[in-house]
This record gives sequence, structure tokens and C-alpha cells, in this order.
Amino acid sequence: MKRVFLATGNKKKVLELKEILDKAGLDIEVLSILDGISIPEVIEDGESFEENSAKKALEIAKYLDMVAISDDSGLCVEALNGAPGIYSARYSGEDANDISNNKKLVKDLKGQKNRKAKFVCVITLAKPTGEIYSFKGEVEGEIIDEPRGIRGFGYDPHFYMKEYRKSLAEIPEKKKEISHRAVALKKLIAEIEKII
Repeated sequence: MKRVFLATGNKKKVLELKEILDKAGLDIEVLSILDGISIPEVIEDGESFEENSAKKALEIAKYLDMVAISDDSGLCVEALNGAPGIYSARYSGEDANDISNNKKLVKDLKGQKNRKAKFVCVITLAKPTGEIYSFKGEVEGEIIDEPRGIRGFGYDPHFYMKEYRKSLAEIPEKKKEISHRAVALKKLIAEIEKII
């Protein structure tokens, strides 16, 4: 059986990715930090989701000598010229967390009528030989001031989707199907067995 490694130290992200990949019924063993495999931290110094995702996947693929899958994702807010973008995880500074990032987001949007936003995810599969395949997913919504829902992470409680009349944090089961990560993963899943 072929093996792939989920190149992230974020346990919530690992669980989300693993669940979607496991449900796809692929003949692939999915490994991660949850299997006791340690990986070095990769400095995300790219200027786009694509660059950061590719860098992480390739460095970990070479380090483990195994096919690696990485994602880089974030929130892009129209009124903030696409911010926080690639800086979504550390939007409120070096010691950022979900609470501080969301507080800064709401503060930065104070008085703004335009609340349009999108989540963007680029998933990259890299081989130790240097081959790279990237897949992009997006989901659109708008930012609300008051958080709604407790099931989710990051900006989910503030990301409102009109068609569901709920935030992403209120629809965890639906999120698995419609999120930016789910969209990118579906594209990867359609190709992965041909690639590896």
C-alpha cells in the first residue's frame, strides 16, 4: 500500500484532512504527527498560498523520503485588500491565537459596509524527487461581528454563509463537504492515485 504523510503540525487540520481522505476509499495509508512521526518546522516565507504550501510539502517529502501533502490556507477579506491572507494564522502578532485574530479582524472591519470574504486553500502533494502538484479551493461568505457556533476553528465563527444562514462553526458536518479545504482535497483525491 502506498503511503502519504500529512505535512502539518496542526492537529485540528490533520484530523480534518485525514477524515476526508479516509472517506474517499483510496488504497493509500495516511500518516501524520498523530502516528508519532516528528517533522521539522518549515518557515513559511512565501508570498502566496501556493508558495507556502509547496515549500512545506517538498521539504517534508525530502525529509521523510515519502510523498507528503501540505496545505496553506487563510482568510481573504475584500475590504482589507485581501488581508489577513497568508498571514491569517499570525494576523494579531507572533503570539496570535484564534481569539486574538478574530478580535483584530472585527476591529479592522469596524465601520466597513463591505463584509465579503473568502477562505482559500492550496493543497500540494510533493514527491521526494521534487515533483509538485497543487490544487486550489475557495469558499465565499461574509464576516460577522458576533461569533456564532462553537464547532470549528480559526475564523469559522465569524465566517457567515448566506445560503445556509449560519457561520461555518455552526455547520461542522456541512463544512466537511463545502469548505475551501474540502474543495481542494476533492481535486487532489480525483488525481492522487494517478500521481503517486
